[in-house]
Amino acid sequence: MRTPLDLCFCLLTLCGVTSVLYGVRVVVEEDSDAVLPCSPSTKEDITAKLFDWKKDGQEVFMYDSGIHYNNGHGSQDLQFKGRVSHFQDQLMNGNASIKIQNVKMADSGNYICIFPRLQPRQTFNIELVVERLLKDRSGEIPGASPKPFITTLDETKDWSLLQCEGRGASQEPKVEWQDSSGNILPAERQVSERGGRYYVTLNTTVTKTGRYRCVVTQEEISHQIHSETFVFIDEKLCEDCSTKEITGWLGGFVLGAAVLAAVQALLVATKRITVTCNPGPCHLGADYNPSA
Repeated sequence: MRTPLDLCFCLLTLCGVTSVLYGVRVVVEEDSDAVLPCSPSTKEDITAKLFDWKKDGQEVFMYDSGIHYNNGHGSQDLQFKGRVSHFQDQLMNGNASIKIQNVKMADSGNYICIFPRLQPRQTFNIELVVERLLKDRSGEIPGASPKPFITTLDETKDWSLLQCEGRGASQEPKVEWQDSSGNILPAERQVSERGGRYYVTLNTTVTKTGRYRCVVTQEEISHQIHSETFVFIDEKLCEDCSTKEITGWLGGFVLGAAVLAAVQALLVATKRITVTCNPGPCHLGADYNPSA
């Protein structure tokens, strides 16, 4: 059964013995590993052969009968030193492919794989395309925004007002507040420019416990950087507070009603007793009802 790598080798040999192959294109993401395929049309054992990889005049990797750049062979370009390897166990099958580790944007370009001692000489061209990733480039590109600054402007038991400041970008960046799921939060934005640098302030109000992230993005230089903060909203405490407030209010209402009823009863009883003290002995009025 053919592997994907075998199929690549088959494609590389379609144009015949003396072919100079064009149009083989390898696309990888930045910081990943790239495998550049190469194999002579004869598929012969190349363990004792010579093959050489170059890029724009730079020496990428050379193998010569067991000697190569990783075991003593010199003159490899510093850009590739320690990052390029071959497939030793596949040499007997004619596999002269190489792997470039942790590729950078500078690795993009046209590579050639040469078998100078084969008869006739064979050369293969491979294009490597390295796609940029959005990542922190604050230490490598001038004008890339540093980490944003997060502060809590105000808070209650129900909400927190968060502020994010993106400072010092050479071009106006995109600044966003995100929750832990990556959802973009509504926010108020202010932008100012001082000395050719942009400063962006973004305020948002959150009402739930969780981790919140302020993300600064500069697409034009593939730069993205963020800061995080954790907000704690004690929703249970707020519920208990509400319950206690309601219970206290009801208790006060009941107690007040009871006191009012007692006072009213006392007033009624007092009105029903009349004491008359004319000259002579005091006596109860006619409205006195001893059975009442």
